[in-house]
Amino acid sequence: MEQTCPRCHQTLQADNCFCPACGLPQLLYEAEADAEPGQVERWTNAVRDASMVEWKPALRAAIALAVPAGLLSSGISPLSLFGLFWMGAAAAWAVVIYVRSQRPAWITAGAGARIGLVTGILAAWLAFSISGAALYVQRYNMHQAAELDNQWKAVVTLNNQLSEQYAQKMAPADSKKAEAMRNWLRDWMLSPWGHAGFVAFGLAGYMCFLVFFCVGGGAVSARVLARTRRPHL
Repeated sequence: MEQTCPRCHQTLQADNCFCPACGLPQLLYEAEADAEPGQVERWTNAVRDASMVEWKPALRAAIALAVPAGLLSSGISPLSLFGLFWMGAAAAWAVVIYVRSQRPAWITAGAGARIGLVTGILAAWLAFSISGAALYVQRYNMHQAAELDNQWKAVVTLNNQLSEQYAQKMAPADSKKAEAMRNWLRDWMLSPWGHAGFVAFGLAGYMCFLVFFCVGGGAVSARVLARTRRPHL
Protein backbone atom coordinates (compact mmCIF):
# COMPACT_ATOMS: atom_id res chain seq x y z
CA MET A 1 0.00 0.00 0.00
CA GLU A 2 1.37 3.39 -0.96
CA GLN A 3 2.11 5.68 1.99
CA THR A 4 1.30 9.40 1.74
CA CYS A 5 1.90 12.39 4.01
CA PRO A 6 -1.26 13.24 6.00
CA ARG A 7 -0.67 16.98 5.47
CA CYS A 8 0.50 17.46 1.86
CA HIS A 9 -0.41 13.98 0.53
CA GLN A 10 2.96 13.50 -1.16
CA THR A 11 4.16 9.94 -1.67
CA LEU A 12 6.52 8.66 1.03
CA GLN A 13 9.19 6.01 0.91
CA ALA A 14 9.13 3.21 3.45
CA ASP A 15 12.16 4.60 5.33
CA ASN A 16 11.08 8.26 5.36
CA CYS A 17 10.85 9.59 8.91
CA PHE A 18 10.01 13.07 7.56
CA CYS A 19 8.01 14.14 4.53
CA PRO A 20 10.51 15.25 1.84
CA ALA A 21 8.01 17.86 0.58
CA CYS A 22 6.72 19.66 3.70
CA GLY A 23 8.97 18.24 6.44
CA LEU A 24 6.14 16.78 8.58
CA PRO A 25 7.48 14.04 10.90
CA GLN A 26 5.99 10.62 10.14
CA LEU A 27 5.48 8.08 12.91
CA LEU A 28 3.47 4.89 12.60
CA TYR A 29 3.36 1.95 15.02
CA GLU A 30 1.77 -1.28 13.95
CA ALA A 31 -0.30 -3.10 16.51
CA GLU A 32 0.66 -6.59 17.58
CA ALA A 33 -1.66 -9.46 16.90
CA ASP A 34 -3.13 -9.45 20.41
CA ALA A 35 -3.37 -5.66 20.71
CA GLU A 36 -6.68 -3.92 21.21
CA PRO A 37 -8.46 -2.55 18.13
CA GLY A 38 -7.77 1.06 17.45
CA GLN A 39 -4.23 1.00 18.86
CA VAL A 40 -2.77 1.68 15.41
CA GLU A 41 -4.95 4.75 14.91
CA ARG A 42 -3.58 6.43 18.03
CA TRP A 43 -0.09 6.58 16.52
CA THR A 44 -0.87 7.61 12.97
CA ASN A 45 -0.63 11.31 13.80
CA ALA A 46 2.64 13.26 13.68
CA VAL A 47 4.48 13.74 16.97
CA ARG A 48 5.13 17.44 16.28
CA ASP A 49 4.42 19.69 13.34
CA ALA A 50 7.69 21.48 12.61
CA SER A 51 5.84 24.40 11.02
CA MET A 52 3.83 25.17 14.17
CA VAL A 53 4.99 27.59 16.89
CA GLU A 54 4.19 27.36 20.60
CA TRP A 55 3.67 31.08 21.14
CA LYS A 56 4.03 31.33 24.92
CA PRO A 57 7.69 30.27 24.99
CA ALA A 58 8.27 31.95 21.63
CA LEU A 59 7.00 35.28 22.99
CA ARG A 60 9.20 34.97 26.06
CA ALA A 61 12.25 34.48 23.84
CA ALA A 62 11.17 37.28 21.48
CA ILE A 63 10.66 39.80 24.29
CA ALA A 64 13.95 38.88 25.96
CA LEU A 65 15.85 39.62 22.74
CA ALA A 66 13.67 42.47 21.42
CA VAL A 67 14.40 44.75 24.38
CA PRO A 68 18.21 44.93 23.95
CA ALA A 69 17.89 44.98 20.16
CA GLY A 70 15.43 47.90 20.33
CA LEU A 71 17.65 49.84 22.72
CA LEU A 72 20.76 49.31 20.58
CA SER A 73 18.90 50.29 17.39
CA SER A 74 17.27 53.44 18.80
CA GLY A 75 18.45 56.98 18.19
CA ILE A 76 19.98 57.33 21.66
CA SER A 77 22.38 54.45 21.13
CA PRO A 78 25.89 55.19 19.77
CA LEU A 79 25.70 51.75 18.13
CA SER A 80 22.47 52.44 16.22
CA LEU A 81 24.38 52.36 12.91
CA PHE A 82 24.58 48.60 13.39
CA GLY A 83 20.82 48.32 13.83
CA LEU A 84 20.47 45.80 11.01
CA PHE A 85 22.93 43.49 12.74
CA TRP A 86 21.30 43.83 16.17
CA MET A 87 17.84 43.11 14.82
CA GLY A 88 18.86 40.16 12.67
CA ALA A 89 20.94 38.67 15.50
CA ALA A 90 18.10 39.12 18.00
CA ALA A 91 15.64 37.25 15.78
CA ALA A 92 18.14 34.47 15.09
CA TRP A 93 18.94 34.03 18.78
CA ALA A 94 15.23 34.07 19.71
CA VAL A 95 14.74 31.09 17.39
CA VAL A 96 17.69 29.29 19.00
CA ILE A 97 16.30 29.89 22.50
CA TYR A 98 12.87 28.68 21.43
CA VAL A 99 14.21 25.48 19.88
CA ARG A 100 16.37 24.74 22.92
CA SER A 101 13.57 25.39 25.40
CA GLN A 102 10.95 23.37 23.53
CA ARG A 103 13.41 20.75 22.33
CA PRO A 104 11.78 20.04 18.97
CA ALA A 105 13.99 18.21 16.52
CA TRP A 106 13.85 21.26 14.26
CA ILE A 107 11.45 23.94 12.97
CA THR A 108 10.78 25.11 9.45
CA ALA A 109 12.09 28.35 8.00
CA GLY A 110 8.51 29.67 7.95
CA ALA A 111 8.13 29.09 11.69
CA GLY A 112 11.48 30.81 12.29
CA ALA A 113 10.38 33.74 10.13
CA ARG A 114 7.20 34.17 12.20
CA ILE A 115 9.22 34.23 15.43
CA GLY A 116 11.57 36.74 13.78
CA LEU A 117 8.60 38.87 12.70
CA VAL A 118 7.26 39.10 16.26
CA THR A 119 10.75 39.87 17.58
CA GLY A 120 11.20 42.55 14.93
CA ILE A 121 7.85 44.22 15.58
CA LEU A 122 8.52 44.42 19.33
CA ALA A 123 12.09 45.68 18.87
CA ALA A 124 11.14 48.18 16.15
CA TRP A 125 8.27 49.57 18.22
CA LEU A 126 10.62 50.03 21.18
CA ALA A 127 13.31 51.68 19.02
CA PHE A 128 10.76 54.00 17.37
CA SER A 129 9.29 55.03 20.74
CA ILE A 130 12.70 55.70 22.28
CA SER A 131 13.90 57.67 19.25
CA GLY A 132 10.75 59.79 19.15
CA ALA A 133 10.88 60.45 22.89
CA ALA A 134 14.55 61.41 22.64
CA LEU A 135 13.80 63.96 19.92
CA TYR A 136 10.96 65.42 21.99
CA VAL A 137 13.18 65.76 25.06
CA GLN A 138 15.98 67.24 23.00
CA ARG A 139 13.70 69.87 21.46
CA TYR A 140 11.46 70.88 24.35
CA ASN A 141 13.23 69.91 27.56
CA MET A 142 16.83 70.53 26.56
CA HIS A 143 15.86 73.60 24.47
CA GLN A 144 17.84 72.49 21.39
CA ALA A 145 15.11 73.33 18.87
CA ALA A 146 17.24 75.93 17.06
CA GLU A 147 20.10 73.49 16.64
CA LEU A 148 17.81 70.77 15.29
CA ASP A 149 16.13 73.21 12.90
CA ASN A 150 19.48 74.46 11.59
CA GLN A 151 20.62 70.90 10.93
CA TRP A 152 17.42 70.14 9.08
CA LYS A 153 17.69 73.38 7.08
CA ALA A 154 21.20 72.42 5.98
CA VAL A 155 19.94 69.03 4.81
CA VAL A 156 17.04 70.57 2.88
CA THR A 157 19.30 73.20 1.27
CA LEU A 158 21.79 70.59 0.15
CA ASN A 159 19.02 68.40 -1.26
CA ASN A 160 17.56 71.38 -3.14
CA GLN A 161 20.95 72.26 -4.65
CA LEU A 162 21.54 68.70 -5.82
CA SER A 163 18.09 68.44 -7.36
CA GLU A 164 18.60 71.78 -9.11
CA GLN A 165 21.87 70.62 -10.66
CA TYR A 166 20.25 67.38 -11.79
CA ALA A 167 17.24 69.20 -13.29
CA GLN A 168 19.45 71.56 -15.29
CA LYS A 169 21.26 68.63 -16.88
CA MET A 170 18.20 66.52 -17.61
CA ALA A 171 15.50 69.07 -18.58
CA PRO A 172 16.84 72.60 -19.11
CA ALA A 173 13.74 73.63 -21.09
CA ASP A 174 11.47 73.15 -18.06
CA SER A 175 13.79 74.91 -15.64
CA LYS A 176 11.21 77.50 -14.49
CA LYS A 177 8.54 74.92 -13.79
CA ALA A 178 11.03 72.66 -12.04
CA GLU A 179 12.38 75.56 -10.01
CA ALA A 180 8.90 76.47 -8.81
CA MET A 181 8.30 72.88 -7.77
CA ARG A 182 11.62 72.69 -5.95
CA ASN A 183 10.91 75.94 -4.10
CA TRP A 184 7.48 74.71 -3.03
CA LEU A 185 8.93 71.42 -1.81
CA ARG A 186 11.74 73.24 0.02
CA ASP A 187 9.30 75.57 1.77
CA TRP A 188 7.09 72.66 2.77
CA MET A 189 10.01 70.65 4.13
CA LEU A 190 11.16 73.64 6.16
CA SER A 191 7.71 74.08 7.70
CA PRO A 192 7.04 72.49 11.13
CA TRP A 193 4.59 69.99 9.63
CA GLY A 194 7.00 69.05 6.85
CA HIS A 195 9.91 68.62 9.24
CA ALA A 196 7.89 66.47 11.63
CA GLY A 197 6.40 64.42 8.80
CA PHE A 198 9.74 63.66 7.19
CA VAL A 199 11.28 62.63 10.50
CA ALA A 200 8.30 60.44 11.47
CA PHE A 201 8.04 58.73 8.09
CA GLY A 202 11.80 58.31 7.93
CA LEU A 203 11.88 56.57 11.30
CA ALA A 204 8.88 54.41 10.40
CA GLY A 205 10.45 53.36 7.10
CA TYR A 206 13.71 52.49 8.80
CA MET A 207 11.89 50.41 11.42
CA CYS A 208 10.03 48.50 8.70
CA PHE A 209 13.38 47.72 7.11
CA LEU A 210 14.64 46.45 10.47
CA VAL A 211 11.58 44.19 10.82
CA PHE A 212 12.34 42.75 7.38
CA PHE A 213 15.84 41.90 8.57
CA CYS A 214 14.37 40.22 11.65
CA VAL A 215 12.17 38.01 9.49
CA GLY A 216 15.21 37.00 7.46
CA GLY A 217 17.29 36.38 10.58
CA GLY A 218 14.64 34.11 12.07
CA ALA A 219 14.22 32.15 8.83
CA VAL A 220 17.97 31.69 8.34
CA SER A 221 18.43 30.59 11.95
CA ALA A 222 15.65 28.00 11.66
CA ARG A 223 17.11 26.70 8.41
CA VAL A 224 20.59 26.34 9.90
CA LEU A 225 19.20 24.54 12.94
CA ALA A 226 17.21 22.25 10.66
CA ARG A 227 20.34 21.27 8.77
CA THR A 228 22.25 20.46 11.96
CA ARG A 229 19.47 18.74 13.90
CA ARG A 230 17.15 17.30 11.28
CA PRO A 231 17.59 13.56 10.70
CA HIS A 232 18.97 12.68 7.27
CA LEU A 233 16.47 10.99 5.04
